[in-house]
Amino acid sequence: MNRIDELFAKKKSDVLNVYCTAGYPHLNSTVEVLTALQVNGADLAEIGMPYSDPLADGPVIQESNMIALENGMSISILFEQLKHMRETIELPIILMGYMNPIMQYGLEKFCASAEAVGVDGIILPDLPMYEFETTYQQLFNQHNLRFIFLVTPETGEERIRKIDSLTSGFLYAVSSSSTTGNNKAISDQTNYFKKLQNMQLKNPILVGFGIKDKATFQSASAYSNGAIIGSAYIKALQNTINIQATTKEFLNSITE
Repeated sequence: MNRIDELFAKKKSDVLNVYCTAGYPHLNSTVEVLTALQVNGADLAEIGMPYSDPLADGPVIQESNMIALENGMSISILFEQLKHMRETIELPIILMGYMNPIMQYGLEKFCASAEAVGVDGIILPDLPMYEFETTYQQLFNQHNLRFIFLVTPETGEERIRKIDSLTSGFLYAVSSSSTTGNNKAISDQTNYFKKLQNMQLKNPILVGFGIKDKATFQSASAYSNGAIIGSAYIKALQNTINIQATTKEFLNSITE
């Protein structure tokens, strides 16, 4: 089984997925951040591959993308950094990014490299569902990579079911039609979360966008299998001099 599948087979609720940008706050911070997340209670780690035009991301993650690119981060360097990751990291690892740099790297090469270093899943918000189904699905499957699609409050029920049929690993339920780090109240989306819950979809559901503290994590988790925290963690890392201590403090504020 894939590590993502194993996680959801064991843990059905309050799953905490934490996003970090590769190469942030410093070029060589990536594995140190993953280690800190693992030690301090994250269930999943989502690594953002920096891109100059991250459409789904708000200003905090956009800025972390710019800093990581200025630090010299690239897909090639990321895979080099992750080469020995599985000697110490047991967390399921997801790579999140955009098609342009991946196509430049080579999609088949990307999937092979991801499998080789022990990546478990991929999120590409700008890969159309039709293209995935007709052209790329088999490639991801061949390399044991779960492919995670996003749904929003505006996604119709028929399309949600279609997305669910193509998704593997978990379904990423965007809390609002906005960018990451938005300040819209999670509690305002109760009907949307209940709708997803009542549809009895085949995939577990994690809620993302706007999850920033214990209250929002618990609100999202009440109607799903857990939630994804990104911008709030990136903010916590902004001026840290001790990634381990900062991560411990941040995650404890969510889980304890």
